[in-house]
Amino acid sequence: MTTSNTGSGDVDPAVREELARLRDSIDNIDAAVVHMLAERFKATQQVGHLKARHQLPPADPAREARQIERLRTLAGNAKLDPAFAEKFLNFIIAEVIRHHERIAEDTVNGSAPLAD
Repeated sequence: MTTSNTGSGDVDPAVREELARLRDSIDNIDAAVVHMLAERFKATQQVGHLKARHQLPPADPAREARQIERLRTLAGNAKLDPAFAEKFLNFIIAEVIRHHERIAEDTVNGSAPLAD
């Protein structure tokens, strides 16, 4: 039977300190990612309002394909799995398109708020 040392008192204090330091760094990175995503979505909301005002389609498959290729290259250069980066971007793109569709629908119905 194996036992886990996580949470038990027999872990070397230096290991605990290193683990806490690494987790603090992870927490800081997570906060930065959330803030960066918030800024990205603010910009894409403005794009959605612009598209709706000019009756442009919510999706732009050519741009999306370019962005995916660009992100795969960036990921590879950063030693991040390009397939993971593509999945992540596809998730974001799907959410952006959903927002743009809602904005377009609200614009047609006359219920769209004015963009900031």
